Amino acid sequence: MKSKKRTDYLTWDEYFIAITELSALRSKDPSTRVGACIVSDDNRILSIGYNGAPNGFNDDDFPWNREGENLNTKYPYVCHAELNTILNYRGNKKDLENAKIYVDLFPCNECAKLIIQSGIKEVIYLNDKYANSENNIASRTLFDKCHINYHKIQIDKEITLKIKNN
Repeated sequence: MKSKKRTDYLTWDEYFIAITELSALRSKDPSTRVGACIVSDDNRILSIGYNGAPNGFNDDDFPWNREGENLNTKYPYVCHAELNTILNYRGNKKDLENAKIYVDLFPCNECAKLIIQSGIKEVIYLNDKYANSENNIASRTLFDKCHINYHKIQIDKEITLKIKNN
């Protein structure tokens, strides 16, 4: 009797968004953990990353605050997941052309510009909790004017990451 293949396997989108979720677990940000994964047009992972302090900035000295005077918050210092993922890529820039980026959180306007300049042509995101912010309105304007496709991923099944201690 011939066995049949599984039918409950992850789609490519589910697989890559799960990788962003796993990457986000590396973030030390106590309030916002974001991962990203850049994928070629033939579904090969090119780079991954997450949000955090710049190289050389001690995590223990980093101002992780969300509120307060600007220079005492994380905002002027933190490197977003999209930035880190683009900078982590070690191959030929040409390989990023027509690639996709998967992210936990819809990109801000600064990351939108990086995505556009890198040659990435599609953004797949899990959450758009800042949809009405001016930064995200600007992101959508940038993507629309520069012909970058973007859409929220629809997950039909729960994806649970299980890490075993052996």
